[in-house]
Amino acid sequence: MQPHDRLARRNALVLALAQAMGGALTSITISLGGLVGVSLLGSSSYLATLAVSTMIVGTACGTIPAAMLMGRIGRRAGFMLGALIASIGGLVAFGAIMADSFPLYCVGTFCGGFSFAFVQQYRFAAAEGASDTFRPRAISYVLAGGLLAGIIGPQTVIATRDMFAPTAFAGAYLAQAVLALVAVAILSFYRAPDAAASGTAKAGGRPMRQILADPKVQLAIMVALVSYGVMSLMMTAAPLAMLACGFDTDDAAFGIQWHVIAMFAPSFITGSLISRFGAEVIAAIGLVLLLAAGGTALAGIELGHFYVALILLGLGWNFGFIGGTAMLTQAQRPEERARTQAANDFIVFGMVALTSLSSGALFHTAGWAPINWVLLGLVACPLVVLGIWTFVGQGRRTDKLA
Repeated sequence: MQPHDRLARRNALVLALAQAMGGALTSITISLGGLVGVSLLGSSSYLATLAVSTMIVGTACGTIPAAMLMGRIGRRAGFMLGALIASIGGLVAFGAIMADSFPLYCVGTFCGGFSFAFVQQYRFAAAEGASDTFRPRAISYVLAGGLLAGIIGPQTVIATRDMFAPTAFAGAYLAQAVLALVAVAILSFYRAPDAAASGTAKAGGRPMRQILADPKVQLAIMVALVSYGVMSLMMTAAPLAMLACGFDTDDAAFGIQWHVIAMFAPSFITGSLISRFGAEVIAAIGLVLLLAAGGTALAGIELGHFYVALILLGLGWNFGFIGGTAMLTQAQRPEERARTQAANDFIVFGMVALTSLSSGALFHTAGWAPINWVLLGLVACPLVVLGIWTFVGQGRRTDKLA
C-alpha cells in the first residue's frame, strides 16, 4: 500500500459511513414521497410524485454551489454544512406533514435534495489523494455505504410509520433530522489530503467549453446521466405502480429496500472490476442490466416482477454510475476537478430531475408499461456509443501494437 493510500482508505471509511446516513435520507423520500403526496393531495394524485421530483431538483440546484463552496472552505466544512441542511429539511418535512401542507412538504424535500448534492461529492473526495490503482476502489467503497442506507432508510419508514398516528409518515422525517446530525458527527473525522486541505483549487486548466467538448468527458457524462436518469424514472413510479396493482405500503417499501441494496452492494467489488477490466466495460455491463430491468418490468405485474426489475435496476445503476464516475476522473485534469465535477453533477441531476418530474405524470396518463419502453430507448443510445467507442479504441491500440 502506498503511504498516501492509508489516508485515502481512512477517508473512504468515514465517507462510506456518512453515505449510509445521507443515502438513508433519500430512500425515505423515495419510499414515501408518492404516498405522502396521495395522503396530502387526495384527488390531485397526478402530482403525487412532485415531492420526490423537488428533492431531485434540489440536488440539481445544489450541485454547482456544493462543488464551488467546497473549493473555498474545504471538503470537511462543506460536507458538515450539507448534513445540517439535511437535518433542517427533515424538520421542515415533519412539520409540513403534521400541518397537512403539501407545498411545505415539497420545501422540506427540496432541502433534503439540496443536501444530497454535498453527498454526491463524497465519491470525488474519496478519489482525491488516492493512487491510480486504489482510486476506483475508493469510489466504490464510498458508494458501498449505500448498502447500509438501503436498510436504514426503508426500515426507518416501517419503524416510524405509526409514531404520530393517526398522522402517517411524519415520524420518518423526524428520524431523518436525527440521522443527518449523526452524519455531521461522522464527517468531523474526515481529513482532506494535503493537496485539497486548504480548500482551494489549482488555477489553470482548459476553458469549460473545451472540457465539455472533450469526447471522453462527454461519454462519461452520458453514461452517468442515463444510468441515473432511467433509474429515477422507474424507481419513482414503482411504488405507485405496486399500489395500483393491489400491493400494500410495506410491499412497496420492501421493494425499494432491495432496490437500494442492489444499488450499493456490488460496490465492494465494482472498483476492483474496473481496475481489472476497465471503466468502459463495467459501464456497458451496467447499461445491459438496465435494459434487463425494463424487460422484466414489461414481462408482468406480479410482485416478483417488480422486485426483480428493481433489483436489476439497482445493479445496472451501480455499474453504470460508478463506471461513468471512474471514466470522468480519468478524463479530467487535477486543476479542472471542481469545475468538471460541478458540471457533471449539474447535467446528471438535471436529467434525473426531468425523468422524476415526468415519471408521475407519465404513470398517471399512460401507465407502467410506457415508462419501461422509454427506459429501453434511453439506455440503448449510450450503449451503442460506448460500444463504438470501445471497439474503435481497441482498434487503435491494436494498430499501434502492429
